[in-house]
Order: sequence, then C-alpha cells, then structure tokens
Amino acid sequence: MPNPVVHFAIEAEDVERARAFYEAVFQWRFEAWGPPGFYLIEEAGIHGALQQRAGPSEPGARGFECTVAVPDLAATAAAIERAGGKLLSEAVKIPTVGTLHQFADTEGNQSVAMQYDSEQAARLGIEP
Repeated sequence: MPNPVVHFAIEAEDVERARAFYEAVFQWRFEAWGPPGFYLIEEAGIHGALQQRAGPSEPGARGFECTVAVPDLAATAAAIERAGGKLLSEAVKIPTVGTLHQFADTEGNQSVAMQYDSEQAARLGIEP
C-alpha cells in the first residue's frame, strides 16, 4: 500500500503575513494551537500547520512542494498576486492532468496551484 501524505507544514518568517496570504488566496482557516506563531490549517484537504521558521534559510527553501487543487487557475493567479505572492511560471498545461502555475508565497515558499482536468479530478476525488 502506498504511503499517503497526511500532514504538511508551511514555515514563515512572518506568520501573520503568511496567514493573510493563504486566507486570501485559498480561503483556508487557521486555529492558534500550541506555541506562539503556530496554527493548525483547516479546510486544506489534509492536516496542515503554519509555523514560525526555526532559523535562517535560503529564500524559496522548502522540504516538500505542495500542489493545491483550484477550480479557476486564472482567478487563483490573480489572488496570489493581490495577496503579495509571486507567480514563478506561466500557466503550464500537462496533457490529461490539468494546468498549473508555480508560485511563491509571501515567505518565499514555493508551491503549485493546479486546475485539474475533469477526468483527473474524478480520479483524485476532487471537484474540477
């Protein structure tokens, strides 16, 4: 049996700025939990956390690149830029999968926003 991803964490230099970014772009909700600067992320599809970056890091440093399924890639790209993020790629079409933008959040973390084609969305059990 494959091992599923069950948790992700986003590290941030400025946790409140990052929180505002993800609320504005993906409508995720956050619950303060544990130490200061630590939030559980709700409504992201899997268990997640937003936390204070532990130490100095290179801009864009990351452990995992997460892909977020979105219903409208153009609207999401606009929301990323309005919220202070940066698009790192033009829209890229992957045949039989969908179209994506790589982006950086306000903390330099790199991720992907993907609008899945209907057949692939059905395979993943998500709304296209």
